[in-house]
Amino acid sequence: MAREIAIDKKKKIIIGVSCAIAALLIAVLIALLICGSLWGIPPFGALRDARLKKLEGNADRYSVDNVQPLDNSLLEGKRICYLGSSVSYGASSLQTSFVEYIAKRNKTTFVKEAVSGTTLVDDGNSYVKRLKNIDKNEKFDLFVCQLSTNDASKKKTLGNVDDQDAKTVCGAINFIIDYARQTWNCPVVFYTNAYYESKQYAKMVAALDEIAKIKDIFVADLYTDEQFNAISDEQRKLYMEDKIHPTKAGYLEWWTPAIEKTLYKAIGE
Repeated sequence: MAREIAIDKKKKIIIGVSCAIAALLIAVLIALLICGSLWGIPPFGALRDARLKKLEGNADRYSVDNVQPLDNSLLEGKRICYLGSSVSYGASSLQTSFVEYIAKRNKTTFVKEAVSGTTLVDDGNSYVKRLKNIDKNEKFDLFVCQLSTNDASKKKTLGNVDDQDAKTVCGAINFIIDYARQTWNCPVVFYTNAYYESKQYAKMVAALDEIAKIKDIFVADLYTDEQFNAISDEQRKLYMEDKIHPTKAGYLEWWTPAIEKTLYKAIGE
């Protein structure tokens, strides 16, 4: 009798452990599906793309194919280099960003060196490291760099505006400016994100503004531009997939015209 009770207890323990393991595996699978759908983590990138395609802001009417070129653009025929991360890449707009819209509207050609999740600060697959991926013999008319939100979210050290150490945000900005000028001898433009609540990113924008004055570069400051950011909740829902990443509509109707103004100024001087 005692033996039967012991066997019965053992079976219950085995069943309990098996159920717990099964529940854990199911939870992990669900988490992977959710994360894959939200962030495109392999092998679930297709789920994210399917979700993004359903957004009103990524409707076909906002496609680059439907964009008409501008007449007599100052950028026509120019070749532009873009360095950035997810916003330059077009992470929430099916790999189409302001880069492609500017190219179509202004008849430019471009090189886009953009990898989601990367930082300015030289840490891993950083902006500083990926500069080396760009052909030194290219003839660029403009060099455009994104002020990455990843440095803020990953709490990278801001540093001082005169830093030369690429392990700080300011140092990386200075390094990128100097490298671009020495390598391609063209005007340098930085652009910021539209406003979102982040004390760290606000400090980065302020530091960039100081560096811009010292280094005499151009900045498309979308972050502190109150008029630019004064859009309705309805527009924000159409233009942004989240607080950082625009949809196709957001790039086409909101970000592209604003960034173009700075590029026109840079190429005209």
